Amino acid sequence: MKKLLQCLFLLCPMLTMAQEIKHETTSNELKLEQLPYYSYGKGLGMTSADSIFQLNIRFRMQNRLTFNENDGEKNTYEGEIRRLRLRLDGFVGSPKFLYVIQLSFAPKDLGTTKENEPINIIRDAALTYRPNENWNFIFGQTKLPGNRQRINSSGALQLTDRSINNSKFNIDRDFGIQAYYLREKKNEFGYNIKTAVSTGRGRNFSGSESDSYALTGRVELFPLGSFSKNGAFFEGDLAREATPKLMLSGTFHRNNNAMKSQGQTGNKLGEAKSFNSLMLDGIVKYNGWAGMVSYMNRTLDDALSLNNLEDPTAGYNYIFAGQGMDYQLSYIFPSNYEIIGRVSTQTMKDQLHKNTDFNLPNTTQFSLGANKYLWEHTFKLQAELTYDKQKFYQGPTKNNWYFRLQFEIGI
Repeated sequence: MKKLLQCLFLLCPMLTMAQEIKHETTSNELKLEQLPYYSYGKGLGMTSADSIFQLNIRFRMQNRLTFNENDGEKNTYEGEIRRLRLRLDGFVGSPKFLYVIQLSFAPKDLGTTKENEPINIIRDAALTYRPNENWNFIFGQTKLPGNRQRINSSGALQLTDRSINNSKFNIDRDFGIQAYYLREKKNEFGYNIKTAVSTGRGRNFSGSESDSYALTGRVELFPLGSFSKNGAFFEGDLAREATPKLMLSGTFHRNNNAMKSQGQTGNKLGEAKSFNSLMLDGIVKYNGWAGMVSYMNRTLDDALSLNNLEDPTAGYNYIFAGQGMDYQLSYIFPSNYEIIGRVSTQTMKDQLHKNTDFNLPNTTQFSLGANKYLWEHTFKLQAELTYDKQKFYQGPTKNNWYFRLQFEIGI
């Protein structure tokens, strides 16, 4: 009996401790239920316990080293942070109401800082209403539905930058309203229709009020069904399509009374100009192979714009008008090494090409690249060798080269 009492005496504190531990565990469980739910997919995601709010955080960084050899100029090199982006997206109230915010911090992302103009930190700030799987309505500042390579994230490119034609002829981010009707199907014919009405002035426009506006319409056709993992909008066949996939698409854009030399981008104009843009694309992927062809133009009758409407002697600026073609072919090996080749031709409007003041060249560009994908497009090493041949109407032809190494990482 004495030993039994001793055992009970020793057991009582242990039972008390067990009750306390059990109480603590229950308390912690209650606390944890009030915390957001974390997920790790494309970025770091947090969802509130009642599922009325979600925040996804992503970043990406591109660091590059470039060696330049240009005709008539001293050889140079550049070491730079080409892109540094922070992206926040998710929903508020319901998954039908989505938002996206993207900020840029690298110098070339911000552009040249000018007096009395804001710093171009904001790239995207838009709200999307998605009532069902087919319709999207977007309000705010984001990319217009331009050609395939522009819609692609710059982080999903095979070469270190978009083509010379995308740089000069494409449309970019703008503030406005967009409506998408999406009808992609996995193994059947599908299509998307995308439209936009926007200011035509580009992102973060800070000038005076104007009567400018832009209208954009885009159609995407998928004759053989949709691409795996939304592969129509990243370059290269990383998904190694088991059956051939094809996208044919076209965009028409009208910018009325544009205030910049390339519509949404470029130098400010003293005299507003209206112009049309046409962009056609075709991409195909199958078993590691990926091919792309695209056509772009910008057309208007008179590409010259007075610097000052009240003083014709102040000289002219111009709308960058002309046309271009891009051809791109690649193969990714099972080891996730990839080789890419691209040829681009750019022909300027005669009014600009033959103008003695501007003397803009017609250009042919050849690029050869090699990539190593460590984690798809979000973690990769890139090498690129590019040759430019510039033909001037007046003056000698110029031959320019650059070799570039680039490292990209993000979540």
